[in-house]
Amino acid sequence: MSDSNTYAAPLEAAADLPARRGANESAQAAQREQPAQPAHQIRHWPAVLSVALSAAAFCTTEFMPVGLLRYIADGLAVSDGAAGLTVTAPGLLAAVAAPAVTVLVRRQDRRIVLWALGVLLVLANVIAALAPGFPVLIAARVLFGIGLGGFWALGAGLGERLVDRASAPKATALIFAGVSVGMLVGGAAGALIGELLGWRWAFGITAGLAALSLAAQLASLPRLAVDRQIAVRDLFGLFATPCGRNVLITMTLGLLGQFAAYTYITPFLSRHAHFGGETISALLLGYTLIGLLGNFVGGALAARHARATLAAAIGLIGVPLLLLPWCAHAPLQVVLLLALWGIAYGSMPVVLQVALSEAAPRSTEGSMALFVANFQISIALGAWAGGCLVDRVGIGSTMFTAAGLCAAALAALALRGLRR
Repeated sequence: MSDSNTYAAPLEAAADLPARRGANESAQAAQREQPAQPAHQIRHWPAVLSVALSAAAFCTTEFMPVGLLRYIADGLAVSDGAAGLTVTAPGLLAAVAAPAVTVLVRRQDRRIVLWALGVLLVLANVIAALAPGFPVLIAARVLFGIGLGGFWALGAGLGERLVDRASAPKATALIFAGVSVGMLVGGAAGALIGELLGWRWAFGITAGLAALSLAAQLASLPRLAVDRQIAVRDLFGLFATPCGRNVLITMTLGLLGQFAAYTYITPFLSRHAHFGGETISALLLGYTLIGLLGNFVGGALAARHARATLAAAIGLIGVPLLLLPWCAHAPLQVVLLLALWGIAYGSMPVVLQVALSEAAPRSTEGSMALFVANFQISIALGAWAGGCLVDRVGIGSTMFTAAGLCAAALAALALRGLRR
């Protein structure tokens, strides 16, 4: 071999160093934009299941008071509107906690943060179960709200970090299935347990579910380090585009209508539709099951036409809200309207997620935190406003007002379409 051939390869490698250095810098910059990925493609499916179970426990705890409302009101001698604060209080705290926790945990291993939030969930449910009076119950719900906001902001997007990229959509869908199950089951489980055992047992059983989900996380979660600290400015990514702002406004109005009415559905079914406790439990369970169907149907449709599917979901929530007060004495019509309501709202979480992803395709933990904050504020304000109306003008007028909010959401969505 000649001398020229001997030195050709080292000289070519040296000449190529600037290009390689530039490529490495580009790759490092790209890595800083995304959360740290596993160095090798391990599928942490047990960890995904543990996060989904925690999502179900958090959301079951959040909506448990919906089914327990009349039992809490009777047991602690407060009005239905006041009992609705058990939904409002955690919503407000979660709205603050979602962005606050995201910024404050900095680069802390997300596994440790999720464990701490799981402990908070167990503690909040135990305090609620043992609460000697209404103020202590509200304090427990405030404590829960802090954990709820932190979990939503950090845990909902973990699917893509726990499995390889090809399996990330399935993992994310599984986690959101846990969220949907918890959101939809909470009311039905609360009504059934409250009827059979009392409202304190409902919180005690939920504490057991929370402990089980925490144990699953302790056993399965891998280290979840992050390379980039979330800054305050990252929280407002969804405001960067007109489409993102419009979806947030539509989301707020639609959810205000949903929770102004749904929070007080148990008193409506009991005192206006004259259903018994076991029948109400069965109706809320049916609402749950058909809502799960709506989750999958809405997700499939939203993948093709997100804004149209969002409009359909909000419209199909508004129709039962408008008609239920008129049909309260017709049991079959009430059941059919509840079914329509259930399938429409069941699709909302996944449809909103798809719509916001299209509005902010480079969504980070910061955008997720803003989404969570908006969702929780809408729940809290809807439950609070609904409670004020229920105590002053009755549940029927409250439902009409909620239907009007859904109409306003549709108008906002249509206005953006016309401007485009």
